[in-house]
Amino acid sequence: MDILTKINNYFLNSIKIESLGITLIELILILALLIISIILRGLFARFVVFKIKTIIKKTGNTVDDKLFDSLAPPLKILPLTIVFISMGFFVNSNSQLGIVLDKINQTLITIFVFWLLHQSLSPLSNAFKKLEELLSKALVIWLMRSLKYLIIFLGIVAVLETWGIKIGPVIAGLGLFGVAVALGAQDLFKNLISGILIIMEKRFQLGDIIEVPGQAMGTVEHIGFRSTLIRQFDTSSISLPNYVFSDSAILNYSHRKYRRIKWIIGLTYDTSTEQLKKICHEIESFIKSNSDFIVNNEYQLFVRVDKFNDSSIDILIYTFANTNDWSKYLSVKEILAYNIKSIVSNCKSSFAFPSQSIYIEKQ
Repeated sequence: MDILTKINNYFLNSIKIESLGITLIELILILALLIISIILRGLFARFVVFKIKTIIKKTGNTVDDKLFDSLAPPLKILPLTIVFISMGFFVNSNSQLGIVLDKINQTLITIFVFWLLHQSLSPLSNAFKKLEELLSKALVIWLMRSLKYLIIFLGIVAVLETWGIKIGPVIAGLGLFGVAVALGAQDLFKNLISGILIIMEKRFQLGDIIEVPGQAMGTVEHIGFRSTLIRQFDTSSISLPNYVFSDSAILNYSHRKYRRIKWIIGLTYDTSTEQLKKICHEIESFIKSNSDFIVNNEYQLFVRVDKFNDSSIDILIYTFANTNDWSKYLSVKEILAYNIKSIVSNCKSSFAFPSQSIYIEKQ
C-alpha cells in the first residue's frame, strides 16, 4: 500500500504546475478552450454576423447598414473575449496565471469597448453633416479624425493602467522629448496652424477649384494636418505645404458666381459707321435677350467700338455667362461666337486679319 501511495503522489506531483497554481489537466483544458474559441470566432463571423447583416439589410435603412459594417470587426472578437473570461473560472485567482488571466480579460474588454466606440464614429459622422453648413466639410473631417485619435489614446491609457504602467511619468517624459522635437519640427507646427486657419477662414473647401500663383491650379481633394492635395487639370496631383496658402494670394474660382467673357473682335477698315453701329446694336440685343447671360447693374454689358488698331477696327464685347460650370460656359461662348459671325456677315462686313499695305511712289 505504501508503494501505491508513493506512486500516486509522484503522478499527481508530475502533472501539477506549482508556479502557475494549476494542474496539467487544467492547462490542457485551457488550451482546448483557446482552440475552441478560435473556431467559434470563425463560425460566429461566418454565420451569426452574416445572418444579422442579412436581416439588417432588409430594413432598407442605410444608416444601420453602415453602423453594422463598422461594428462587425470588434464583434468578431466577442467569442474570444468570452472564452478568456470563462478560463478565469478554472484558475485560482490568487495564482500567477490567475492574475495574468485577469489582466488579459480586462485588456480584452477594454479593447472591445474602445474599438466599438472608434468604429461607431464612422457611421455616426452622417449626423455631423448639419455642422458642415455652419463650419466646413474639411473641419468636420478634422473633428471626426481628432475624436478617433482621442479614443485610441484613451484606450491605450486604459490598457497600460490595467498592466500597472502609470501614464503620468510617460507623458512627462514625452513632454521633454516633445520640446526637443518641436525645436526641429517648426515647419510641421507651422503647417498645422496654417491648415487650421485655412479651414476656419474658409478660404477654400474640398472640391473647390483654386489657383496658387506659381505653384498649382486644380481641384482641392484633401486638406491634411501638414499639406493640401490638389488634383490638377491634367489629372496629376500635387501636395503643397499648408504654410504656402497663408503666404500666398489664393484665387478661388469656385466662389465666383458667373464666368466673364471679354473679347476683342476686329473688323476691316472698309466697314462703315452705320455698319459698326448696327453690329454693336445686334450683338447687344442678342446678349440681353438670351438667358444664358446675366445683365444687371452689378454685371454690366458692354459692346463698344474700342479702338483703331493697325489692321482693324476693334469692338470690345464684355459680358458674363449665367453659369459657373466650365462645360456650360464653353457652350455659351460657342453660341455667342456663332451669332457674332452671323451678325457680321448679315451686316455685309468682315473680320480683319493682320495685313500691310505697300505704296510705291511714281517718279
